[in-house]
This record gives sequence, structure tokens and C-alpha cells, in this order.
Amino acid sequence: MRRKTRSLLGTVAIIVLMIAYPVAIVVLVGDQMARLPWWGSIPIFALLGLLWFVPAAVVVRWMSRPDA
Repeated sequence: MRRKTRSLLGTVAIIVLMIAYPVAIVVLVGDQMARLPWWGSIPIFALLGLLWFVPAAVVVRWMSRPDA
């Protein structure tokens, strides 16, 4: 696959990730987060806010591979 094609697909994948990740987090932990006090939810928001970077980094690394 050419680098241009990978870049296009990777860009679409990152956009989908940036939409689907917060929706999935709300569905999975929304009820538990609503029961926590504000000071208890800050570390969880920080951790979950940083975790989206892992799949995005994998996609960016895949996009930037040289053509074979």
C-alpha cells in the first residue's frame, strides 16, 4: 500500500477514533463517574484523556512507514 493511501486511511481512522473513543468511555464508565465526587473524577478524566494517545500513536506510526 502506498504512503498516500495509508495517510488517507490513517487520517480517517484517527477521526473515527476521536469520535468513537469518548462515546465508548461515556457508555462504559458514565454511570460510575456520575456517582463520584468532583475530586475523585479528576484522576480518571486525566487517565482516560491520555489513553486515546496509544491507538492514535499506532495509527500514526503505521501511516508514516516508508513504501515497500
